Amino acid sequence: MSSAPSNNTQNALTQLCQLTTVVADTGNLAAIKQFKPLDATTNPSLITAAALLPENLYLLEQAHARAAAEGLQLDAMIERMIDILTVKLGIEILKVIEGRVSTEVDASLSYNTEETIAKAHELIQQYQAEGIDKDRVLIKIAATWQGIEAARQLEQQGIHCNLTLLFGMHQAAACAEAQVTLISPFVGRILDWYKKAENRDSYPIAQDPGVLSVKSIYTYYKQHGYNTQIMGASFRSTAQILALAGCDLLTIAPALLQELRDDTTTQLAAQLSPQQASTEAAIERLVLDHGSFQQLLEKDLMSFELLQQGIDGFIKARQQLAQALRQTFAIPEIHP
Repeated sequence: MSSAPSNNTQNALTQLCQLTTVVADTGNLAAIKQFKPLDATTNPSLITAAALLPENLYLLEQAHARAAAEGLQLDAMIERMIDILTVKLGIEILKVIEGRVSTEVDASLSYNTEETIAKAHELIQQYQAEGIDKDRVLIKIAATWQGIEAARQLEQQGIHCNLTLLFGMHQAAACAEAQVTLISPFVGRILDWYKKAENRDSYPIAQDPGVLSVKSIYTYYKQHGYNTQIMGASFRSTAQILALAGCDLLTIAPALLQELRDDTTTQLAAQLSPQQASTEAAIERLVLDHGSFQQLLEKDLMSFELLQQGIDGFIKARQQLAQALRQTFAIPEIHP
């Protein structure tokens, strides 16, 4: 966050901000104004939720007017509206924060490097047309092999990327070798998967599989001197967040930000640091090609399932937004 709250109470959020860059995981402008984070992240689900708020109707109308003026066929117009709306929400967020906003490429492109690159350029061009410097935007891409390769090329072109839906060390290693700006390992979804797979209600925080995954990735990155930053994401509790204090960044939903702000009893110390990482057992460097990446992904059932589920979920959220736009503007659906 850009600054700590002005009161004298060292609540957990104030303390966390002294150790870690705190990012708001929301597209809700009111929440962003309330917590004033340095950066903000969005995804298709969050964009859909934000787009359907009554106070954002004017953004829908602007997106519809611009897309309609381009004379596109109906389905193409809907897709164009979603991209325009996504950028418009990003611009509104950037009016409130000092840092960067993460804007996600259509998840249906997750296995197509060339189309991901093309869409990223489209989004950046839309931001630039509105006077937003590309350095204030992180293009968010699913951490498939094809997505990581797209990010490698985009980073070489000066477009910064946030690789999301990241669940395994093989994904993290490939992202670091691609020199991406940022990765977003999903702490809560990893925990959810293991709870279901092992038929457990909970884990002690010291054994939380999602927390341990991020700690391992952090250690690996610091030991090998990678510049790629780690932003823990998808939290289920403040305990998970506090267990990762000291991570480069943490993106946190508004409800959990409020819980941290209300917590005036926790005395927080850094749980991660480069110095500590250097004292941990050495983790061998992984340099992967497409084949070895795919082998490791398929051996890791958790990562394999959650990556595809995440992509499918984001595609579904985009489809829900498309349907809502059709209903709002009485746009008929074309059936082949």
